[in-house]
Amino acid sequence: MPSAIRVGLVGDFNALHKAHQAIPKALATASEGAAESVWVPTDSVGTGHQTLADLDGVWVVPGMPYRSADGALRAIGHARTSGTPLLGTSAGYQYVLIEYARNVLGLAGADHQKSNPQAAVPLIAPLVSALPGVKARVRFTNGSVLRRAYGASESVEEYHCSFALNPRYRRLLEGGALAVTAVDDQDQVRAVELDGHPFFVATLFEPELRSLPAGAPSSPIVNAFVAACVRHRQNVSNAAQ
Repeated sequence: MPSAIRVGLVGDFNALHKAHQAIPKALATASEGAAESVWVPTDSVGTGHQTLADLDGVWVVPGMPYRSADGALRAIGHARTSGTPLLGTSAGYQYVLIEYARNVLGLAGADHQKSNPQAAVPLIAPLVSALPGVKARVRFTNGSVLRRAYGASESVEEYHCSFALNPRYRRLLEGGALAVTAVDDQDQVRAVELDGHPFFVATLFEPELRSLPAGAPSSPIVNAFVAACVRHRQNVSNAAQ
């Protein structure tokens, strides 16, 4: 059994949200019951990251709009700069892109058009066709965390979203540390990973939904996230000795 870990679920809990039902279940399955899921409301994330510092991993969960977009961005920035494993799905993926654009690329005006229709840099824009409950193929980049986790070059994944990376800004990611690591059959970006980070993966699709049916296994990328959280906990413990 893996070591016990604490994973912060950054988002605003809604018992009716399918992803919010699925994520604790996915973590429990992937960890054989050894993961403690800790809900971290976006409006509780302080500038000192007091809540986040004790976590072994951060999952920025679906559920847009967040009560505090700034809180979600602070949690992402904490994970990015501290080396804490991060998984972002759906809205979490969207805000990973915003945090990186603002704080690494220097695009202070980068924003989400749902919450800020007049954004100077409309980084996250409406999809031409929304994806409520759509299942579609994604193709993984060779050498990516996703490719290694799945042990396959592609997968069929489920979406529940109507916003994604604005294609006109894809060039900002090309050649940078936050690399495109999954695309769909139309070559649209569906996942990114941060090069040089222990584990920093964000997907527009929602791999957690695989865990909703009773007895279903967790997604390979959730398994990989849990393994990264265990390694992080061990590294922190070793450093403290």
